[in-house]
Order: sequence, then C-alpha cells, then structure tokens
Amino acid sequence: MAETVEIPVVWLQGSACTGCAVSLLNSFSPGAASVVLNELVPGKHLSLRFIMTVMAGQGEQVMEVLKDTAAEAKGGYALVLEGSLPMGHPLFGTMGEEEGREVPIAEHAARLARGAAVVVAMGTCAAFGGIPAGEPNPTGAVSAADLLAREGIAVPLVNIPGCPPHPDWLVGSLAAVARYGLEAVAAGLDELKRPKMFYGKCVHETCPRRADFDAGRFARKFGDAGCLYELGCKGPVTFADCPTRMWNSGTNWCIGAGSPCHGCVEPEFPDRVSPLYCKFTEERLERFRLLAAEAAAERDG
Repeated sequence: MAETVEIPVVWLQGSACTGCAVSLLNSFSPGAASVVLNELVPGKHLSLRFIMTVMAGQGEQVMEVLKDTAAEAKGGYALVLEGSLPMGHPLFGTMGEEEGREVPIAEHAARLARGAAVVVAMGTCAAFGGIPAGEPNPTGAVSAADLLAREGIAVPLVNIPGCPPHPDWLVGSLAAVARYGLEAVAAGLDELKRPKMFYGKCVHETCPRRADFDAGRFARKFGDAGCLYELGCKGPVTFADCPTRMWNSGTNWCIGAGSPCHGCVEPEFPDRVSPLYCKFTEERLERFRLLAAEAAAERDG
C-alpha cells in the first residue's frame, strides 16, 4: 500500500476578522474535520501545521512550528494568507518576538512565501486588500500579490476572494492542486488569479431573479419581489458561483435571502462598490468599468 504524502499547510492571519477561517470550519462536504484528518484526495493529506484561530498551542512552542516547517518542508508547503498585510508601521500587526523585537506579520508572510510551493490568498482582504485597505488605508494594508511584488518573491499565487469565501472555493482549489498539480491549476486561473471553476461566471447570468431584470420588474424596497438592481445589486459586475453553489450547505445565499450582491469577490470591494445599497447609475457603472480596466492594466504591468 502506497504511503500517504503529507502536504504541510501554514495559515497566517493579518488584518482580518477571522471570518475566512470560520468559513473553512463550516465546510460541509467534506467537513472541516475530514479536511484536516483524512486524505483530501487519494494518497494526499493536508497537514495543517499552523492556524491561530483554532490551534490549541501558543507562545514560543508554536512559533517554532513555523521555523521548523520553513526549514524541513522548504519548497513543498502551502502558505495560506488570510487578511491584508499592514505595511504602514512595524507595530501594525505583529506575531511573536525575535530577540526582544515584535515581528510584523508581513515579515513572517514574506519569509514563509519565499520557501512555499504556492501562496493562497484566502479572502478578499488577502487577495485584493479588502476592507482594511479601504480608503484612506491608515495602516498601509496591502494584498498578498502586492507583498510578493514588493519583496520580489516569484511564487505561484492563487486568489480565493470573498468576504468571506465559500469553503468549497478553498477546499476545492487545494484538492485540485493536490490531484492535478500546480501547473494544471494555474492554467485554470482568470486574469485576477482566481480559479475559473468557481469564479468563471457572472452572478447576473445565473441569478434566479434574472428574468425579473429582463422583464423590468424591479424591487423598490427590501422585501419586494423582483430584481434587486435598483437597490444596489452588484451582480452584473461580480463573478462567482454563489447562485448555484449557495451557502450553509446549500441552504441559501445573499440574493436568495433578499439582499443585493455586494460584489465582495471583486478587487473593487468595498470602495468602488459603495454605497452598497445604491444603484449603479450608467455614469457610475461606466466609471466602475474604467477603474477595473485601469487596475487590470496596472496588474499586467
């Protein structure tokens, strides 16, 4: 019988609300316990070495786990980053000490990214900056991609945006990496480094209220039947499979619960999609598209 291959995973949390980690714990099929304890795919097991939200250990003993993983599994571990990385001051987000100096989380992230096989940006804050990087961004928060670029770190990056992301988006992406390899998964990413299998379709295309939009039936207040576009729905500019995957074990999702889509998986969230409950006028929609195009051009160099 072939020996199970262990894939070490280190999960760091920067400027975040821990909602992304909690979302993972709500994974239904497979369940969170199964993800951690059982093989994710035949012959491959994710060994979750470090995650502050749920681990029992603390202090220097768990900081040693980071050092040991970086040294023993160099080039073979996955680094999951949750939250943006504050760069405005060394004390904006620290974890542990080295020789009496508090170590910024961004320093840990850069150090671990250099030896990682892949960096996974879990959540919109890690993928694009998100709420902590919203204007005026007093902590100088940046995304994982920005940190890697600043530090000159060339390592494969997979973005799993969402506020929070659906647990399937992370578990499915990691399973794909374990089953098919990084190159195959990289070939299936969009221009924002999101897996197309989860972020490949516009929410508007598969929304159950699309027929109302086409017929011009718009809700005028919350609780009304009809399309929620007039109440600020950002579905027409948002790409995710929420309408078909749904949340809480397939129970419901934002629009199904009567709330407009907020566009939380897009790099323009939250600044460019705000106010959340205001309609995109044609002028504002065009400005949104221009800003998105400018951001894409900047990312492409």
